[in-house]
Amino acid sequence: MNQGKLYGIGVGPGDPELLTCKAVRLIKECDVIAVPKGGSGEQTALQIAAAFIQDKPILHCDMPMTRDQAVLNACHDQAADDICALLNEGKNVAFLTLGDPAVYSTYWYVHRRVQARGYTVEIVPGVPSFCAAAARLGQALCEGSQMLHIIPASHSSTKEGLALSGNKILMKAGKSILEVRDLLEADGKLDSAALVERCSMEGERVVRDLRELDDPTGYFSVILVREEQK
Repeated sequence: MNQGKLYGIGVGPGDPELLTCKAVRLIKECDVIAVPKGGSGEQTALQIAAAFIQDKPILHCDMPMTRDQAVLNACHDQAADDICALLNEGKNVAFLTLGDPAVYSTYWYVHRRVQARGYTVEIVPGVPSFCAAAARLGQALCEGSQMLHIIPASHSSTKEGLALSGNKILMKAGKSILEVRDLLEADGKLDSAALVERCSMEGERVVRDLRELDDPTGYFSVILVREEQK
């Protein structure tokens, strides 16, 4: 029996209409749908693609929200084991991930493990959340020779990232959002920042003045910080 193939499929930021034609086709064609279990995006990714999944079997891959690398490695290894077992049966597997598989995606850790074992894998790009957020705000992410920086706002490198020249995308802020706002204010960048929470999903919120924030936002929050061109 021929081995199956693993597809890492980006389902976009939330609106099912933002799924690519290729993503829709492969979701319909694949034998099994895999999703991370334990992360904030699990049920959301399933809901986005629900109309195309129908009654296909779902493989839930345990991916706890932790920074314990030993725990994460064990979970990624187990997910690779489970997926490879299906591939050995000749089944094609579609691993769904929010946004794009190449941007802070749990899928990548599984992808490289499966690939290292000699299986055929393919990444199918999706619309990243920050592109959707920029569209929602009616802003360009970068113009002319401007640089664009993607910064994980829940990590200690945020202050260093904000000092870089160019426009910034702050992702994964979540519970750290008020601290990030204070950093922006201290750097004189608060008036150039805007936030989109749950972009293109139910409950979407746009905050153009971060001074209005009085509590931490949810996991699906993106802050865009623009640098005025001289």
